[in-house]
Amino acid sequence: MEVMPNRLDRVFYMHQEEYEKKAIEVLRSGWYVLGNEVKSFENEFAAFVGSKNCVGLASGLDALWIAFRILGIGRGDEVIVQGNTYIASVMGITINGATPVFVEPDEYNNIDADKIEEKITGRTKAILVVHLYGQASNMGPIVRIAEKYQLRLVEDCAQSHGACFKGKMTGTFGDIGCFSFYPSKNLGAFGDGGAIVTDDDAIAEKVRTFRNYGSRKRYYNEVVGANSRLDELQAGLLRVRLAHIGELTEEKNRLCKKYLDELCNEAFELPRIREGATHIWHQFVIRCEKREELIDFLKERGIGTIIHYPIPPHLSQAYQYLQYRKGDFPVTESYADRVLSIPLYNGMTEEEQNYVISALNCFNK
Repeated sequence: MEVMPNRLDRVFYMHQEEYEKKAIEVLRSGWYVLGNEVKSFENEFAAFVGSKNCVGLASGLDALWIAFRILGIGRGDEVIVQGNTYIASVMGITINGATPVFVEPDEYNNIDADKIEEKITGRTKAILVVHLYGQASNMGPIVRIAEKYQLRLVEDCAQSHGACFKGKMTGTFGDIGCFSFYPSKNLGAFGDGGAIVTDDDAIAEKVRTFRNYGSRKRYYNEVVGANSRLDELQAGLLRVRLAHIGELTEEKNRLCKKYLDELCNEAFELPRIREGATHIWHQFVIRCEKREELIDFLKERGIGTIIHYPIPPHLSQAYQYLQYRKGDFPVTESYADRVLSIPLYNGMTEEEQNYVISALNCFNK
């Protein structure tokens, strides 16, 4: 049997008729940029998240760098961020000329709230919280720290659509929540897409202007902006998927409960869920000391895996100029050496999952 680490086609076939109907509807409309589909999706997604405003953008990375640009964070400023995130989180900071200040992760793969305060300096202007792999971060103490030091709070929710901390959805704790709709996300489009959510009407208006060449009225440009617009086709298809997000999330929860209940092998560690947090399972990530052996063992049995992520940002070639060295962030680096995402996707069959579980339980026995 062959089991891929992810299958994007399965979720399409689950609601194929609705997707195809919407695609034809948009194509026949004759309006493809900033039309009714984008407006409707923005309203529906804002309501889903529990935010006053949603502004659709071209990608999750655009959401991140535009967020910091709109907040006025740039050269000479520092932004605190966890060390084990995907590099796009850090790029959102550095594209604006600001400096990332890394903090080690906790046992739940998110930023360790207890280690934030010691990194604050006179140049610190914001905290970027990343809800990694789909689990909400420990937002209570983070919000208190941001308020105490009057710091901006930005959330990277690229992997946490619908995850909550103590009943409140990710993306609504800070000044801005940034989302990605890359196809592999739990709320994925059929191409690139992103969005910013905020309760601040002034911020939302600035983002709407900035995404459209810095213009609210065509050809009247108020600022030097960007071309970063969620297109009509992707917005329409996202509306279809958003209408089914509850059942899709429930399926992921069921699949991961089965993994948690039936995987039993001391050769690797299972993910843990923080009390008060929910997990929407963008990825099911284990940690294994013998990772390369496990990858090869599974590959021989036709089971694919992915490492999210093998090189932490502070050790990447892109950020050599920050002059970090191996050993500077031992927890982050340990996770990078041990994490492994096993197969998980909507539409995964019981036979496929049983095959994966059986193989994992047989490793190193």
